[in-house]
Amino acid sequence: MQQPTPLRRVPVQRRSAQRLARILDACAEELEEGGYEGLSTRAVAGRAGVPIGSVYRFFPHKRAMAEALAGRNLDAYADRITARLTAPDAPVGWRGAMDVVVDEYLAMKRTVPGFALIEFTVPAPRDSRQANHAVADRLLGLLAAPLALDAADERLRTAFLVGVEAADSLLQLAFRVAPEGDPGIVTETKELLRNYLARYLDG
Repeated sequence: MQQPTPLRRVPVQRRSAQRLARILDACAEELEEGGYEGLSTRAVAGRAGVPIGSVYRFFPHKRAMAEALAGRNLDAYADRITARLTAPDAPVGWRGAMDVVVDEYLAMKRTVPGFALIEFTVPAPRDSRQANHAVADRLLGLLAAPLALDAADERLRTAFLVGVEAADSLLQLAFRVAPEGDPGIVTETKELLRNYLARYLDG
């Protein structure tokens, strides 16, 4: 599922891309310290060390800025999973790949500024909740080649979406129970994914 870009303009030059990266880094840090309600374009500009006009050249308002950060988070998540699955010590089989999917999410939740609040979508009222659709489609796209899956199979796409929704709810629970994510709930989440997806991925 292709998501519309929240950017007013896409940077072409390296200098402009670096400025955008600084703005998003500052946005993440502001979110970490003050939450979404406390986020402001002026504060982000100040932290990034850029004129506020530079922020508005990319984003019309703070929601668009947060949406861009959420998109960057999803790209970073996909990159981390790809790096793990193509490493010399990569896990074998789909069960190992699913453990990587969960483990990299946990690592980002614990270490990436602003991720615990934004993750892959903004925590503000919205007309539709499509973030997990994008996550599920991205994961299926990443895993299709190494696991010999048909990324266009609608039944498989639905299965990945259900798996993402279930894991999302359970892992949110894990972090409500314990600041670093309750290990027992994390273990049960992995087991639930294995048992559910075995219907589609075994054999």
